[in-house]
Amino acid sequence: MTEPQITPDLIAAHGLKPDEYERILEILGRAPTFTELGIFSAMWNEHCSYKSSKIWLRTLHTEGEQVICGPGENAGVVDIGDGQAIVFKMESHNHPSYIEPHQGAATGVGGILRDVFTMGARPIAAMDSLSFGLPSHPKTPHLVKGVVEGVGGYGNCFGVPNVGGEVRFHASYNGNCLVNAFAAGLAQTDNIFYCAASGIGMPVVYLGAKTGRDGVGGATMASAEFDDTIEEKRPTVQVGDPFVEKCLMEACMELMQTDSVISIQDMGAAGLTCSAVEMGDKGGLGIKLNLDAVPQREARMTAYEMMLSESQERMLMVLKPEKEAEARAIFEKWDLDFAIVGETIAEDRFVIMHGNEVKADIPLSKLSSAAPEYDRPWVETPAAAPLGALPEITPIAALKALIGSPNYAAKNWVFEQYDTQVMADTVRRPGLGAGVVRIHGTNKAVAFTSDVTPRYVKANPFEGGKQAVAEAYRNLCAVGALPLATTDNMNFGNPEKPEIMGQFVGAIKGISEACKTLDFPIVSGNVSLYNETDGSGILPTPTIGAVGLLKSLDDLIGGLPEARDIALLIGTTHGHLGQSALAAEAFGLEEGDAPPVDLADERKHGEFLRANGRVVKAAADLADGGLALAAFEMAEAAGIGIQLDEAGIAALYGEDQARYLVACDEAGAEALEAAAQAAGVPLERVGVFGGAEVIFGADRAPMAELSTLYRSAFAAAVEG
Repeated sequence: MTEPQITPDLIAAHGLKPDEYERILEILGRAPTFTELGIFSAMWNEHCSYKSSKIWLRTLHTEGEQVICGPGENAGVVDIGDGQAIVFKMESHNHPSYIEPHQGAATGVGGILRDVFTMGARPIAAMDSLSFGLPSHPKTPHLVKGVVEGVGGYGNCFGVPNVGGEVRFHASYNGNCLVNAFAAGLAQTDNIFYCAASGIGMPVVYLGAKTGRDGVGGATMASAEFDDTIEEKRPTVQVGDPFVEKCLMEACMELMQTDSVISIQDMGAAGLTCSAVEMGDKGGLGIKLNLDAVPQREARMTAYEMMLSESQERMLMVLKPEKEAEARAIFEKWDLDFAIVGETIAEDRFVIMHGNEVKADIPLSKLSSAAPEYDRPWVETPAAAPLGALPEITPIAALKALIGSPNYAAKNWVFEQYDTQVMADTVRRPGLGAGVVRIHGTNKAVAFTSDVTPRYVKANPFEGGKQAVAEAYRNLCAVGALPLATTDNMNFGNPEKPEIMGQFVGAIKGISEACKTLDFPIVSGNVSLYNETDGSGILPTPTIGAVGLLKSLDDLIGGLPEARDIALLIGTTHGHLGQSALAAEAFGLEEGDAPPVDLADERKHGEFLRANGRVVKAAADLADGGLALAAFEMAEAAGIGIQLDEAGIAALYGEDQARYLVACDEAGAEALEAAAQAAGVPLERVGVFGGAEVIFGADRAPMAELSTLYRSAFAAAVEG
């Protein structure tokens, strides 16, 4: 075909600013070909280059004795002892999921699973953090249904348990939902695979499914704001096949046992372009590709289309030449394509051949490590005005306002569509705190959680960033797990707006401080910017995914309260109601400051709970909804009532941090009280479990009535 002429409109359509195009001209010393323009566009967009964020990402706390591999690879790696490691990461598929919710969410799951098994780890757990517009918005029910089906359909077919996550609704997501997918896998510490190529003249091998036109330009689309032309972007959404991905994983795992692989990289955003460039750049090598050898499922594909296709279930590998026949046999056995499509070269060049023509010849390092980097102007978020007095409300009416909202109602409608038990190692399923998965064949387990409170981050990005990390830390401590490390998914609006960039900077500062103080480093992550529609941005949503270790399942705090168990509160209550769930759900108010986070208390109280976990039957961290919501959820899960002595709204629903609610029998309560006094940890008896009612002070209601509301409100909201 005749390639289009490079015009200002074509350059703009590729998401490149005029000064960036001038930079391309300087690098090449000539005008780019159409294929080269597409390659620069893919590699220099926000989704692949992090050009607006990497200057701040470098300030994150990423180190610790437990860290084997921090940010920069496909996923982070942490040591869990016994020669084993957990490989994990969280990534966004926000824009594709808004355009085509089922396939957008499904391929988000597929992509994060590939990030894990490309490093030699067999996936053992998945989670998802989902943010939607108001249930009353005309598109929300369609998005919720499609996204949940997509997440479940792909994960269930692939065969990985979904053990946790979160779902929220807010008007700011009306035009831009968020789909953040998390996956974790188990690897041997001496058999982890990285993406840096090495050796000159080594074969570059294409693995997996054939290349089609689906997803062409997807990475560039993911770095743009939405407008009323959103439906026209449907062709840039990829289509996934979980059964092919399962075969791809098994073939890769088998190949990885043969000492054949020099480096390996999954084809995700920007497909063949990004995977080849990253392997070459990290190895300090060039790459030459012959596109005539690329397996194709559509006729007459151009070099531009093949280089930018985001067809799913594909990998790129640098192979030891003498292992070609053995490797090919493995992939043919699994009915997957195996094709040598290029080689590593000594020169700093990315050379693309197609039909005996040079379609691209670019200095490879300029596409990745030397991509643009911006120190965007930013302004600090102004201090929030104090929250005024809330209207009068009774304790039970306040509880009904929360549990009758889809934000705080039971999420069974969601997670019951997911396979939570596949692989038969799930110890704690979704629904009440962190999920827990046994390390197969051992008495060791790993806990997983995902947390953020976007209202807090908008009001106070620094404290909100700290709080997201602190809540993840508490969720892990509440099941008895030692918090090991985190991954982040930084979802924000347009970074070219100083106030939005200020939210990002503030959140990064808060996250880093919390990770350092809690010895809870960030080891992987993703940035998703330009989450705006018609100039209106989402709430800042820096999602924190986290992993914790239970060296023995004997340390698991995984039970439920029983009748006559004592309810004890660890931590200090001040009654902070600014930006609280109660203010938002009962009164439609998002006012006041985020709650302050004392990281020293977070660490002290978490360590105290873990050290005394064996006298505790059940535990929950206190977050949204404070003491009242945590107490209700613990009792409801156990099918019993709860009586709290406290009647004050601020004490019941305040969202002070560094707090846990625990259930103990009388002997356990006495032991915990003695330990708390010795450790200088605030601890008080706040009530008792049992009966058939929820009693807050003098206000009461039947648990059966409240449970019906709690269990039905989500479906009622999303199904109409």
